[in-house]
Amino acid sequence: MKRSEINSAIRRMEAFAAKHGFALPPFCGWTPEEWRQKNREFDEIRDNMLGWDVTDYGAGDFSRMGFSLVTIRNGNFSRHELYPKPYAEKLLYLEEGQYSPMHFHWNKMEDIINRGGGNVYIQVYNSTPDERFDRSDVLLRCDGRSFTVPAGTRIRLTPGESISIQPSLYHDFNVETGSGPVLLGEVSMCNDDVHDNRFYEPLGRFSTIEEDEPAYRLLCNEYPAAKD
Repeated sequence: MKRSEINSAIRRMEAFAAKHGFALPPFCGWTPEEWRQKNREFDEIRDNMLGWDVTDYGAGDFSRMGFSLVTIRNGNFSRHELYPKPYAEKLLYLEEGQYSPMHFHWNKMEDIINRGGGNVYIQVYNSTPDERFDRSDVLLRCDGRSFTVPAGTRIRLTPGESISIQPSLYHDFNVETGSGPVLLGEVSMCNDDVHDNRFYEPLGRFSTIEEDEPAYRLLCNEYPAAKD
């Protein structure tokens, strides 16, 4: 992705979150220069990859496949003694036409919540032992309701609605055409984007960046080391 494209995506998400009354943590507003002055007091942000994440999965077509997000809080299973939180929280922003591809998590259970804006479709499949699509019915839990749906069903979430995603349950995200951009909340167990994502089709999680203008915000995998 071009840095200009990342900068623009972050600005759009900032504006949309503000429009819907979602205040982001202070560290989301730090400039690259401010980050260079931060000491070890902020290692939790660095070590647990809190903050901005904009990805096109390496496909080079962000308007079609990709999205923007902020990791607001997160624990760390591999460094539990230092970061004991067993939970994480994210805010995701998808625009019409964008798609987050089919994937599951080996370990993480999560709730996906439509926080505002448009409507989102989430397609679901159980996975087989060899990690392909299972054609069996899928047991779902949505806002206190338990029910089963056929494999491949698309669940529509309007603002305020949510779905629980179990480990090994394939799912994707797709904004309903005509409904406008959407904010999605994610409340989950600890998040590990390096080791706990199984994409149905091989994809890259973090984009290669073409530096065509200065960074507006640093992404969560770009933070400089503490100055002391």
